[in-house]
Amino acid sequence: MVGERSLGQMKRTLKFVLSGILLSTVLPSCVDELDFDQFDQLDMTPTFEASIIYVEASERVINLVTETNVFNNDFNFDAFSDDVFAKRVLDGVVTYEVENTTSKNLEITVEFLDIEGAVLDAEVFTMQKAPTLILQRDIAYGSTGRSIDIIKNLSSIRVTAVNLGDNISTSSLPSPMITLKSSGKFRVRIK
Repeated sequence: MVGERSLGQMKRTLKFVLSGILLSTVLPSCVDELDFDQFDQLDMTPTFEASIIYVEASERVINLVTETNVFNNDFNFDAFSDDVFAKRVLDGVVTYEVENTTSKNLEITVEFLDIEGAVLDAEVFTMQKAPTLILQRDIAYGSTGRSIDIIKNLSSIRVTAVNLGDNISTSSLPSPMITLKSSGKFRVRIK
């Protein structure tokens, strides 16, 4: 009985030793050497897209305004000038979409302003009375367009709409209005 016990213990010990030898030879061959310099070689430049501004004015409101200047408002927009974005942005595109379903000829001006209120950039849209197509305009910033510093220093956006027509006519289209929307798509260096 003592012999059987010793033999069983020896078999277990032998299995344990063989398993240890097997693991010590197999594991190192499965593990690559770690290269901590790989992080420096990564090129991480995702593209971020977001809405920037949305403004609309109904024809009824336009007809109520007796002046030609229908709309004039400054919108605070510090998202681009924040260091997290401004120090890492490479380039991008601002896309505008303007639609006029009113019976008025209208002119819309969008101005990008810095923190002191100085104009950094401006876009002017002259819209004929309805029926017209939706006007889409893409403005590039960075290496293939206007200076990326415009985007980096953007603090507010001024939108002005001027009625070039009258304030008594009405469109036959349902819910006539002027609509301006813009969005931005920018490549940002993560590291």
